[in-house]
This record gives sequence, C-alpha cells and structure tokens, in this order.
Amino acid sequence: MKLLRHGAPGAEKPGLLDGDGKIRDLTGIVPDISGAVLSDVGLSALHGIDTQNLPEVTPGTRLGPAVAGTGKFICIGLNYADHAEEAGMEVPPEPIIFMKATSAICGPNDPTLLPRGSEKTDWEVELAVIIGKTAKYVTEDDALAHIAGYAVANDVSERAYQAERAGQWTKGKSCDSFGPLGPWLVTRDEVADPQDLKLWLSVNGEKVQDGSTRTMVYSVKHLISYLSQFMTLHPGDVISTGTPPGVGMGMKPPRYLKAGDVVELGIEGLGSQRQEVIAD
Repeated sequence: MKLLRHGAPGAEKPGLLDGDGKIRDLTGIVPDISGAVLSDVGLSALHGIDTQNLPEVTPGTRLGPAVAGTGKFICIGLNYADHAEEAGMEVPPEPIIFMKATSAICGPNDPTLLPRGSEKTDWEVELAVIIGKTAKYVTEDDALAHIAGYAVANDVSERAYQAERAGQWTKGKSCDSFGPLGPWLVTRDEVADPQDLKLWLSVNGEKVQDGSTRTMVYSVKHLISYLSQFMTLHPGDVISTGTPPGVGMGMKPPRYLKAGDVVELGIEGLGSQRQEVIAD
C-alpha cells in the first residue's frame, strides 16, 4: 500500500495511490497519515478499503510530505563505505547520528530553497524509514516490526554550514526545504528486503548517484535497534539512513547546486522526486 498526503502546504489531506496509479482521498476515513494510523492495526484497516469507492484526487495536485506528526527526523552519517571514502573520512565504529529539524520537511516535488549566502548546497538520496510502533530497547530481530513503511528522502545539505563553521552538522542540514519526503509511504509489507533497493539521483539530467542499500555499513534493523537504546522512537519518527557515493562534495572539483538546477531522485519501488532549485 502506498499512502500519501495531498494538497496545499499546511493543509494536506490523507490519501493513497490505487492499483491504477490514481490518487484517492482518505478524508473522513483517517485524520492523517500519522499516529495510530501507522500502527499494524491502523494499516490493516486501510488494507480492507475498497479504493474504487474513494474520491479521486485531481491529477497534478501537489503532494505533501508522506507522513505527518514527525517528532524526530534522525539522520545517519557515513553509512555507505564508498561515500565515507569520497568524503575522506573513516567508516565509523558506530552509527553517526545527527538530527535534521522537522521544519525542513517538505513535499517531494517542492522547490529546494538555497539559503541566503549559500555556495555549497549539496544533494543526498536516502532511504527513509518511518516508525509505526513505539520502539524502546528493541532487538535487531524485532526491529523491522516497528516500521510502518519506507520513503524516498533527499538529505539536502549546505556543506559550508555543516563542516566549515563551528558546531555540529545540524545547522547544515536543517534549512527550510532541506527534507523532501515522499512521494509515498510504502508500507513494509511491500518491501521484501530494505537492504536490496537501488537508489539514484540526477542533476540536470546527469545521473550522479547510482547505488544500492546493499552497501550500507549498518542495516535498517541495526539502526532501529541501536537508536532505541538511546531514545524512544515514536510513530511518525523518520530515520534517514545515509547516502551512497556521488554527492557534489566528493567530486573533483566539488560541484554544488545553483538556482535553476533540477534535481531528480528515486528508490526502486518507492517512487521518485523532482526539485527545482531557487534562491530563498
């Protein structure tokens, strides 16, 4: 099942993608794609709906972030060995954890806003995991049962803010529009193996990232178990699991986004995104 949110920013309504690729409205069926709706019970109830009886949403309607009510947007750094190499960094002995402000979350096709004065805004296609059941001190064997579904994420990053100014990475990751999420939340029953998904990203039609989750250093189930030892994960929380090589920072010479660029990205079975880059 592919769940989504449609409508104007701040006024999105719940919906789903039916078997014919049409967007159907879930208004009145569920309050939003959040909270208890993401539980096994909530998702099971949606599976029983006759989608043909749901109102069809006008084609071309804006898609919002695939999940609402996100309390934590947790990101994992250097989780692909080949990306760590291009960044000139060692593979970490434990997952690197940093937070992305939830105010960065936006729709999958919303424009990317270049922060004022930015010269090093970069791209990162990533597999996002959406929590569906509260997770605290969970084992790896039980970890995947706490997932509602998966989505495409672009961990947009301003590298000068991230690495060249004092402090931690968060300020380079949290600018408005730096967290496109979607187009859909694909429920976990439709993803046979989260460690066998192809990821790609192109800039102005040139493919620059072409990887697979097979090369993750720390698997999805390890990350959920690991994070749950330090913080309770709640329904709607998002874990962005790292990016494969091909980011602008790693190119020789480095290459960064500028106004007018178009970024397109996707993950096998999870859909694709498209962002036009504009000055904020």
